[in-house]
Amino acid sequence: MKYEKEDLSLENGLKKEWIITNGIGGYSSSTIIGANTRKYHGLLVAPLLPPGNRQLILSKLDESIEIGEKKYNLYTNVCENYISDGYKQLISFEKEYIPIFTYQVENVIIKKFICLEYGKNLVSIYYYVKNMGDEAILNIAPIINFRDFHSVNENDNIKFIQYIDKNKVKLIMNDNFQNPIYFYSSDGEYIKHEYDIFKNMYYIEEEKRGQKAKENHVVPGVYKIKIGAQEEKSFTFVCSLEQNIEEVDAKELINKEIIRLSTLIYNTDLLDDKKKESKDTNYINLVKNFVIATDNFVVYRPAFALYTLIAGYPWFLDWGRDTLIAFEGILLKTRRFKKAKEVLLTCIRDMKYGLVPNRIFWL
Repeated sequence: MKYEKEDLSLENGLKKEWIITNGIGGYSSSTIIGANTRKYHGLLVAPLLPPGNRQLILSKLDESIEIGEKKYNLYTNVCENYISDGYKQLISFEKEYIPIFTYQVENVIIKKFICLEYGKNLVSIYYYVKNMGDEAILNIAPIINFRDFHSVNENDNIKFIQYIDKNKVKLIMNDNFQNPIYFYSSDGEYIKHEYDIFKNMYYIEEEKRGQKAKENHVVPGVYKIKIGAQEEKSFTFVCSLEQNIEEVDAKELINKEIIRLSTLIYNTDLLDDKKKESKDTNYINLVKNFVIATDNFVVYRPAFALYTLIAGYPWFLDWGRDTLIAFEGILLKTRRFKKAKEVLLTCIRDMKYGLVPNRIFWL
């Protein structure tokens, strides 16, 4: 899907959401204008006990660009009485395999690619900037939390400690030394913030559901990346619960994920050249979207060393009833037979330990 500038109004942009997943229950999700409208939105929602115990780690990245004496916000945030207007700089949003945001400010084009590493709690954001004008500075501020994804953090005094090694930061939230957060930028200078709390981010979809809708986050610092006059450059931002993030090549990670998904599509045989309908563009797009969408629900459960099916995003984990209802469409139609066998074994194991009522196991 692709939305051009005329489709990216505030009203339209707040209604349309995207999601990508990492194969172990974690995900990245927001709206097509980058504003979080749910407490479940975030660039990195990571399961500590895959696929469960999901925690919001990286809520979002707030970017802005300075050109001469002017500063333009690229981010859009909803607060109770104010909405920032970064969506006005957004000229397109598209998602086939991964979400891609394209901004234009004066003579500067900024493309932002978001990708999760499959099987790991790691999100990588790849930036490509083409500056056809004067020197500029791109600011990237990570908005971070560490809380259960079903809750909101209303704490006005969030404790955090950061250890800085050039552009790599190790962040300890609320004395949680067992689960440090790491983030890193391959370019720019990191400016530490001593105490910076983003107060009262407002989730309009939670308010509609009668849930708590205001939340506080940490802004530990900001990366300042210089963009020379008439310069093209690319760089990477990475956030993870794993330590060696400076070794991540975002472009390679994106290519790897596209190849993985393309292979899944090819292996279904639904685009077999012998099938007449496979030559129809609408049919091809339908198959691609179907396979990519179904792949989001297939996750690995390390405790069993088996695969299972998530019942739905963003709320649910794996339920035996929902697994069996979706079993044919997600696993058999797409010819993922090996994973289908493992998913059935997971259901049987759930029954054995009393996690799934016997009456729903009807196959």
